Amino acid sequence: MSKVLHRIVTLIAFLSLSALAFSQTESPAPAISPADSVWMIVATALVLIMTPALALFYGGLVHRKNVLNTMLLSFAMMGVVSLVWVLVGFSIAFGPSSNGLWGNLQYAFGEGLSVTQPFATLTIPVALFMLFQMKFAIITPALISGAVVERAKFGAFLLFTAIWTILVYSVVSCWVWNSDGWLFKLGALDFAGGTVVHVASGFAALGICVALGTRKHPGAQPHNTTLTLLGAGLLWFGWFGFNAGSAYAINDIAINAFLVTHIAAAAGMCAWMAVEYLVEKKVSAVGAASGLVAGLVGITPAAGFVNVIGGLVIGLSAGAVCFYGIRLKHKLGYDDALDVVGLHGMGGIIGSILTGVFASASVNPLVTESLVHGRIALVGKQALGVGAVAVFSLVVSWLLAKAIDKVIGLRVNEADEEVGLDVVTHGEAGYALVGDELGQPALEREKTPVG
Repeated sequence: MSKVLHRIVTLIAFLSLSALAFSQTESPAPAISPADSVWMIVATALVLIMTPALALFYGGLVHRKNVLNTMLLSFAMMGVVSLVWVLVGFSIAFGPSSNGLWGNLQYAFGEGLSVTQPFATLTIPVALFMLFQMKFAIITPALISGAVVERAKFGAFLLFTAIWTILVYSVVSCWVWNSDGWLFKLGALDFAGGTVVHVASGFAALGICVALGTRKHPGAQPHNTTLTLLGAGLLWFGWFGFNAGSAYAINDIAINAFLVTHIAAAAGMCAWMAVEYLVEKKVSAVGAASGLVAGLVGITPAAGFVNVIGGLVIGLSAGAVCFYGIRLKHKLGYDDALDVVGLHGMGGIIGSILTGVFASASVNPLVTESLVHGRIALVGKQALGVGAVAVFSLVVSWLLAKAIDKVIGLRVNEADEEVGLDVVTHGEAGYALVGDELGQPALEREKTPVG
């Protein structure tokens, strides 16, 4: 009897140890959280608002005769990039990768976009994660458009966008955000897109505007600063989804990202206004709007990794640095029409580097692993990530722009540039005022045969 009891106890102990070992090696798949999913639906909608907000921001800064064309270059991204992303872009960015450079085609053509199964270790469905990332993919080439407004052919830029999203944006997303990506494995930190969105778009803008050349009348005053201020305010609002949503859950990291995003935007605006007053003895509305955007750009890679003081310093630094960054175009001679390089390229660089300086494990435990070799090593990883993305985006964007220019032409002719792209390209005018040369009379002149 005692032998039987001993064997039973031994068997129970063996089964218990086996179950414990199995539980330690096989973690259960995460369950979908309704609360996290609701938050991510809201965050996704907030990020989408940013693209029309950008259209307003950009639209107010150009000549009246190009306001519709400029705004439509942003709006059109919501159509073109959405299709490219769901068909192939998402899979290249987030599909399993064997080389750390690009993902496989697991999700191509909408395959595997489950609404009931979680994505990787997250607590939201695959389809929702794809949609959230889609909104990032949409606004990134919309940012680029600001560099080439008033002189780029509408159709040619849409073609550039579609190919660029595949060759550059999706690939860089894999490097930085895919768990198989080489920069992700290196330990480089980018919470919400300092490199993926802002450095990539800033240096793509440099490549394409150099390929296009300068406008016939560069440097004109904004035609409607009220539109720009409205757009900047909506960008600030939508950016909470951009940054806090990148926590992919409603948790302390999301709340921290929300907090430091607001502080950095405020600091960026104040820093820009202060520097502008010291240098030019005035504070402009466009400067205030640009400063808050600079602060938002700077905090994007850091939002889920730094505390309030880190966010404050990053915002102040981005506002001051970007004020001087937009002046580079005058010294170097490239026509970056709406200062994409100065705001997004420079802001993305300063934010990404300072993420390495201020990232704290007390804010996000993921920082612990990145700091394993020390603070200087992390700053080095951040610099490497910035450099790799900047060079890759610049070179590929310039080559792509040159190729499209050779095949179908990328720039409008001088006569069309003089008339304005609203009338020439779209047959419409932004302001159809009585007696206005950009209104109905201009439309009628376009329809009247010559000779």
